[in-house]
Amino acid sequence: MPRHIDDTQLQVDSKTRRKLEDQRRMQFRRAIEDRAEAQRLALETSDYPDLIAVAYLTSAKAGRRSVRPAG
Repeated sequence: MPRHIDDTQLQVDSKTRRKLEDQRRMQFRRAIEDRAEAQRLALETSDYPDLIAVAYLTSAKAGRRSVRPAG
């Protein structure tokens, strides 16, 4: 897998370079985990579309009740 190499990367020592690579790797890993979690939640909630609709309607009714008429 080819990597893009900056001039700035050539000037850092090996310890700093490893640290930067680890940070990049962890950022990539977190992004993968976040995406997997989002997909899992989407799958779980898609199993119960009626509950989502009920929750939406309930919150919409509660929102209308909390608004007081101007007067």
